[in-house]
Amino acid sequence: MIDDLPRIAAELEPLGAGAVLKWAHDKFGADLIVTNSFEDAALAHLVGLYAPSAENVLLDTQYLFPESLEFARTVADRYDLRLTIVQPPADVVPDNLWQTNTDGCCHVRKVIPLENALKGRNGWVTGVRRVDAPTRATTPVIEWDARRNVVKVNPIVAWSDHELDTYIIDNNLPVNPLTERGFASIGCWPCTQPVQPGEDRRAGRWAGQNKTECGLHVTIGSPSAVEQRPKIGTGS
Repeated sequence: MIDDLPRIAAELEPLGAGAVLKWAHDKFGADLIVTNSFEDAALAHLVGLYAPSAENVLLDTQYLFPESLEFARTVADRYDLRLTIVQPPADVVPDNLWQTNTDGCCHVRKVIPLENALKGRNGWVTGVRRVDAPTRATTPVIEWDARRNVVKVNPIVAWSDHELDTYIIDNNLPVNPLTERGFASIGCWPCTQPVQPGEDRRAGRWAGQNKTECGLHVTIGSPSAVEQRPKIGTGS
């Protein structure tokens, strides 16, 4: 199937996010895992409609905003999702690593827990979108992640910011309270700031650093996780 993924991706992308998720659910069933930051409720809503038996995983770094955890539980209850909150290994405790080595902090608190969660899985759904960062600009709707030995499914990868916002409004989805406070892209509280008018949507992530990726979506042969940000004012 690996060799067929480019063809499958090309056939499915024009059909929309629902068709992509339905394909993944039909293919992998309860073996399908969804990683969701619950920055918004769009992916969760789609999963509830088209992949209801999938396990939804929230990576709790120990530095998530309390609002993020509460919003995830609220959304999971509303759409009857199987939600698992995954924390780092037991020997990882709150520290100040984020002040000196953000890549290392992301690795132990997000990348390692993700890879543990993916062990034994064949299908992995993400909320990656091409407009999120230069490192994601060519991401296909379905791909093979050789690093984790899993089929990676990105159903909303082609969505613009406008399309995402429209989906939320049209479906009357709940809104993360942090969004209403200016957080357009939400990660851990030490490394996330509200976005100012005219700034890129992800400008508040690792603000002041030449970094746009935590490492979850950096695969073998991909560009570096450390990538120059789009210039302020360029939008998506």
